Amino acid sequence: MQHQAVIQNFPDFDSVDAGTLQDRLVAILDRHRERIRAIEQEAEVSWETIAQPMEDMSDELNRFWSPVSHLNSVMNSDELRAAYNACLPLLSQYSSEIGQNQNLQAAYEKLSRSEDFAGLETARQKAIQNTLRDFHLAGVDLPEDQKSRYREISSRLSELSSRFSDQVLDATQAWTRHFEQADGLAGLPETALEAAAEAARSKSLSGYLVTLEFPSYYAVMTYADDRQLRRETYEAYATRASEVGPNAGEYDNAPLMVEILKLRQEKAALLGFQNYAEYSLATKMARKTDEVVGFLRELADKSRQVAQQDLEELSAFARSQGAEELKAWDISYWSEKFRQEKYSISQEALKPYFPADRVVEGMFDVVERLFNVTLEEAQGLSTYHPEVRVYHLRQEGEVVASIYMDLYARSRKRGGAWMADYAVRRRLGEHALQLPVAFITCNFSRPTGGRPALLTHDEVTTLFHEFGHALHHMLTRVDTYDVSGINGVAWDAVELPSQFLENWCWQEEAIPLISGHYETGEPLPADLLQKMLAARNFQSGLMMVRQLEFALFDFLLHLQYNGEDASGIQALLDQVRQEVSVIPVPEFNRFQNSFGHIFAGGYAAGYYSYKWAEVLSADAFSLFEEEGIFDQSTGHHFRDTILASGGSVDPLELFISFRGREPDVAALLRHNGIIEAA
Repeated sequence: MQHQAVIQNFPDFDSVDAGTLQDRLVAILDRHRERIRAIEQEAEVSWETIAQPMEDMSDELNRFWSPVSHLNSVMNSDELRAAYNACLPLLSQYSSEIGQNQNLQAAYEKLSRSEDFAGLETARQKAIQNTLRDFHLAGVDLPEDQKSRYREISSRLSELSSRFSDQVLDATQAWTRHFEQADGLAGLPETALEAAAEAARSKSLSGYLVTLEFPSYYAVMTYADDRQLRRETYEAYATRASEVGPNAGEYDNAPLMVEILKLRQEKAALLGFQNYAEYSLATKMARKTDEVVGFLRELADKSRQVAQQDLEELSAFARSQGAEELKAWDISYWSEKFRQEKYSISQEALKPYFPADRVVEGMFDVVERLFNVTLEEAQGLSTYHPEVRVYHLRQEGEVVASIYMDLYARSRKRGGAWMADYAVRRRLGEHALQLPVAFITCNFSRPTGGRPALLTHDEVTTLFHEFGHALHHMLTRVDTYDVSGINGVAWDAVELPSQFLENWCWQEEAIPLISGHYETGEPLPADLLQKMLAARNFQSGLMMVRQLEFALFDFLLHLQYNGEDASGIQALLDQVRQEVSVIPVPEFNRFQNSFGHIFAGGYAAGYYSYKWAEVLSADAFSLFEEEGIFDQSTGHHFRDTILASGGSVDPLELFISFRGREPDVAALLRHNGIIEAA
């Protein structure tokens, strides 16, 4: 085999200019349309004449748009937002044109039936099969008037999702509480006070500023002694982008949600599906809507009693401390006090042992032991912010991928944590290989007061989670764009590597690698470690039913919602809470109005994927529990099956190949402490 030249493409963030963005995109799309017309005329149908040029164009467009989309999320400005939103209909129209192109579909059909097809490697066969499936899901078979309507719906949905996300960001930034003195923030730990002082300084204010960025919100809800402040902060957070609360009506997402749901239902109906949930499952592991609803309700059945016990214990503790009846804004506060009472441990006590740089270095060490890869910081690459770091991932000495990490919260950065890609591993002609490039974005508390950034253990697991996604993208051995890395992976299996990697945040052998006191370097002491491990499943019943509430609400919403206004959405959420939840939620809560996962992300009728994949990840990890958590052969086996295969093989087949059998829910219930508690 001849040596392959390696191509490393990196994003040029400096070239993203809001003023020229639309013209540059139009030029690319017009050039692609011209090339597609030539492909349609091809007499010879082969991978090289049909699929390869389509793959080339997909890759080029992704590498143009990915930095734009990323900057719109992490360095949002009015100019970029306007340019970004102006481009969305153009992208949607182009995508629909390809999906509904009958000549292209016919060429792919012919390719799938040709003698050449049998000789193609598995990944290329899978890419062609997926493409044929996606033609149908894009409405290629519809009469012209319905095709046109499908295109209108797709374009409008793209616009609405972006507006939903914008309004959540604006509503989050719109509310603050200013304190001249620290007295009003009694109970907050020093690190949170320093962050609040830093937030005030960034707005040219004296004193302290509480915001709805998650580290600030979390600190108030968990530690603020002032119950009224907790209530105000909770209400501001829980009513973001709605018709109630401190910014009532200003960024209300309710009309957008109603329109999004109606359009999704219409889109599914055009394609012959009963509902959007059914349409969603066409690209997932789960096959039937009943299967998903049954799965979620079975987990709820097993967990709700445990959650009820958790709440009763918490209420009894709070009463013993003189508290009145617990409200939603009291739960985190009293839970933290109860955790400290029960286990003599708190997230705050752990933070000095988890400085961000040490955690990142230790995470790389964990990954090296498991998968025989190393990471080193890259030099000389430009980024969009001084805090962003870039690393090269090496396997057997060779660079095989790179990753950009942007870890800290800041103004005009979308909340949450996510992984995205810039470049995909793929073959470029006969003897050249493009290497994958990933982005990880988090919103951790920044370095303040001369201290490095200190992470809660929850934040440590979040980082591991996103890095698991990135490894799935970076360690692929697949060279075909559509099924390389995370591309083409069934959505309800895509969380397997991310949730799997979280397990190492809880292992006695791994903790010394990822911890080290920010002043002394001392690893997490044995007594604190034992307390942390003992507290691992503290309130796991409450955590489980909370996720099941989100998942069941999302799925039922896309399975049965036919309402004309937002009251139907609220009514369904109330019904799900009645069935699953145990914590009373105030009438003003509008969680759904900022539920970006399903209204602005890719999780519509797919939020259940977190739990579905957690069954797979817990069961996969149980093999390491049997063989040793750093057992090299098991680690390499996971790398070479699950991570290496990308979307080229059915995820159930991959799981069975790794585990030797079908998945079993028992490991999930055991890891979450549900079996023992029940």
